[in-house]
Formats: sequence, structure tokens, C-alpha cells
Amino acid sequence: MFVLRSSFTLASRNAFRLPKNTVASLHTKETPIDLHYAEQIPSDGNKTRGAIVILHGLFGSARNWGAHSRTFARNLNRPIYALDLRNHGTSGHVRPMTYSAMAADVIHFIRQRSLSDVSLIGHSMGGKVAMTVALDADASLPESTLSNLVVVDIAPAQGSLSKEFRAYIEAMKKIEAAKISTRKEALDILHEYEKDPDVCAFLLTNLVPRPHSSHFRIPVDLIGQSIEEMGSFPFTPEEAQWTGNTLFVKGAKSSYINRHNIPLAEKLFPTMKIETLDTSHWGRCPLAVNAHKDESNRLFPYTSSFRKTTRIFNSHTKFRSTPIDR
Repeated sequence: MFVLRSSFTLASRNAFRLPKNTVASLHTKETPIDLHYAEQIPSDGNKTRGAIVILHGLFGSARNWGAHSRTFARNLNRPIYALDLRNHGTSGHVRPMTYSAMAADVIHFIRQRSLSDVSLIGHSMGGKVAMTVALDADASLPESTLSNLVVVDIAPAQGSLSKEFRAYIEAMKKIEAAKISTRKEALDILHEYEKDPDVCAFLLTNLVPRPHSSHFRIPVDLIGQSIEEMGSFPFTPEEAQWTGNTLFVKGAKSSYINRHNIPLAEKLFPTMKIETLDTSHWGRCPLAVNAHKDESNRLFPYTSSFRKTTRIFNSHTKFRSTPIDR
């Protein structure tokens, strides 16, 4: 059943910090908030063991993951929790919107429910949140809580976001100021900034259409003021590593994971593997809102292996050898 709900220690064997690193030890000391979430509970009633926790990207929500959550639950027979990160979906609108703060919310969620043997999956912004959680696991989660990490089409790099993100914020502001009544009116304005129908459909999942007062359920101004922060990352290899099972999923048509930032990712996550899928970052990412079924199904063997074995991380596993030249 797909249900919407609302709602730190021992050292992890997979994460460690260099001694006397006071900066790293403060990364996720933000005050957490309760997050809304969608859950899929297996027929045996298990709500804690082997949980898969899913984190969406910027402008996304738990609802984007409904179909994937149901498929994961059906194929893996494990509890699935898709979260609305702060300032997204129906979770609270609150500052700061930083990766440390968002990671603190996720850590709070995991601890509050005593989840164990957790597989954490994050796409784009959610991928950075997931990496932050893993790198802070030694200080914030009981031992062996986090078992596996899947990072979808993002790297632990710092830099400015591409200009389309600010364009989307401007489009949303214009839509709200126009006091439109229908989704079509909103789409007409959005088309001035973005032509891709998949991206437009994704962005408009946040629209709450009402006569003469349509608005976005996300805090557009707050997110706009935090856009530059979304290009950051709170850890460096000198501060922390996570040595647990880590899979990076790269979109072949995307440059978010590239030859320049892979060495950094390998320092932070030394056991990482990369799987390349024939997708882009927006709209056709293997786990995004409008994902192609055949591409998302390709990920299931890797995710399902988390249940009893780590075979996908063994040297015998044959990954697609796509040159990464971006």
C-alpha cells in the first residue's frame, strides 16, 4: 500500500573521519525536521529491516517515485520509504536549505524508525544528500545502519549549478505573479524558459492550480535564494570517507558525472562502482519521474543484490565499459 505519512551513538564500520577534524564533525549538527514520506510495507509487516530510503532531486518529491517504490517493494519484499526533503513536496518550508540540514533530516528519519540494513538511493540533489548522510554515518547513526549507497547521476563536487535552474525559478515566480487559473496557462509561461516536455511536466508536478490563485507547493523564493548552495558539497576526502557498498549510476547523455569529478568521488567512496545507462539527467534519468521502464528495470539487479549479497561490487562483475569523456 502506498501511503503518505508525516512525521542522533556508535561508530559505523564503513565511515571514518581523520582525527581532530572539527569541521567534519559539525557537518550535520543542524536541527532536523520531521519529513513527510510515502511508504510501501511488505506483506510480512516488516517496517525496519533492509529498508530502502529514496531521496528525490531538486524540484522533485516522494510522489515522483510512486511507481518505482511499488516495483521495488514487489520485487525485493523490503520496506520502501520515499521522502519529501525539506522545502519539497509536503514537508516543511524551513531554512537553511543546505546539504547538512537535509542530511540531518534524513538521519533523524532513519533513527526515529530504528531502520536497519538501509540502502539509500538518491538522485541529483538527493544523491548529494545521500552521500552526506553516508559520510556522516559514523557520528550520527548506529553501527551498520547504512549498508548500501546508490547515487544517481551526481558527483560529490562543488561548483555553480547550470543556468537552467535559475531560469526555472524565474518561470515559477512569473507563473505565480500572473495569478493563472489553469495548468495550460502555467505551461505557456514555462515554455518561454524550457521547451522539453518531460522537464515541464516534472516542474509542474509542484503546481497547485486554483482559480486566480494558482501557486507552487514548494517555497519558490526560498529555494531560489538557496540555488548556489545546491552546487556545494560539505565534505572533502581529507575529512571523511565511506567504504560501504557504493554504486554510482551515470546517465550517458549527462555530464553531471564526468572524468573530472570521478577521481574525487573515488577518494570519498573508495569501493565505488559506476554503471552507465543510456539516459539523460532530466526526465529520462533511470529513476526520475518520467523514467523509461526498460532503463529502470536494468537497475533492479543491482539494487536487489543488496538484499543478500554484494556481488555487484565484486571484481568478477562485468559493468558496461562506456568511456567517460565529459
